[in-house]
Amino acid sequence: MPELPDVTVYIEALEARILGETLERVRLASPFLLRTVEPPLAAVHGKKVRALRRVGKRIAIGLDDDLWLVLHLMIAGRLHWRERAAALPRKNAPAAFDFSNGTLVLTEAGSQKRASLHVVRGEEGLRALDAGGIDVLNADLAAFSTALTSANHTLKRALTDPRLLSGIGNAYSDEILHRARLSPVALTQKLQPDEIQRLYDATQAVLIEWIARLRAEARGAFPEKVTAFREGMAVHGRYGKPCPVCGAKVQRIRYAANETNYCARCQTAGRLLADRALSRLLREDWPRTLERGGPRRASKR
Repeated sequence: MPELPDVTVYIEALEARILGETLERVRLASPFLLRTVEPPLAAVHGKKVRALRRVGKRIAIGLDDDLWLVLHLMIAGRLHWRERAAALPRKNAPAAFDFSNGTLVLTEAGSQKRASLHVVRGEEGLRALDAGGIDVLNADLAAFSTALTSANHTLKRALTDPRLLSGIGNAYSDEILHRARLSPVALTQKLQPDEIQRLYDATQAVLIEWIARLRAEARGAFPEKVTAFREGMAVHGRYGKPCPVCGAKVQRIRYAANETNYCARCQTAGRLLADRALSRLLREDWPRTLERGGPRRASKR
């Protein structure tokens, strides 16, 4: 799922292309994409783009008459800039936005169609789509600490909760926790002040660094290689590979469709966190520390 750095670079690329241009029409290939009926989608046709804004992980395009188009790309949604009135691909392309100088095409891979488009009016309409988390890049340590410790969650959950912190998801939370040398299952209300400071510093540093890297990678072109798994990440998507800091193998916790990656040596004092699937299978054979090597095969009975 595109997160704060990816959405920021998307918005910068859109600002360079559509700010001040006219949205001539929206071609909707999938009626399931549009989640609102009032104002009608036709109300945005012929309106000029006046602003672009990030709302959590959403991209908001502000138009004349205080109308906003708000896109949430979810896991598999991606944006592509094409020539004016470009043909809409037959497969996995739920919408195209035709501007006076080009066309923005939305694609969504896979069978689960989760991307969404809302048409709202004014700040009130935008607030209704905002989960309320703080903008971490514009928050001071006190605001960050207050949001983080407002409930006693694991750090992984807190970092990815849009009601607490805006724009952070599975990928960058792994990177932040590794940089801060903190366990993903540490509880927020048990953190010491120095640990909160480390987490705040790591959050700022990781997000700012990746925004800069993604800008450099795009080189002024429209970002086409938006992915949750990037070369240069320390732990996310690197299960079994060496930690770039200490060389120990990156570990994982799997749950539902998600996976948390971490370095046991850097983040949990060498303790391996139980992977629900494997620990249920291996039971007493599940290793507790890196020194025990790795999970042994379950004995045959």
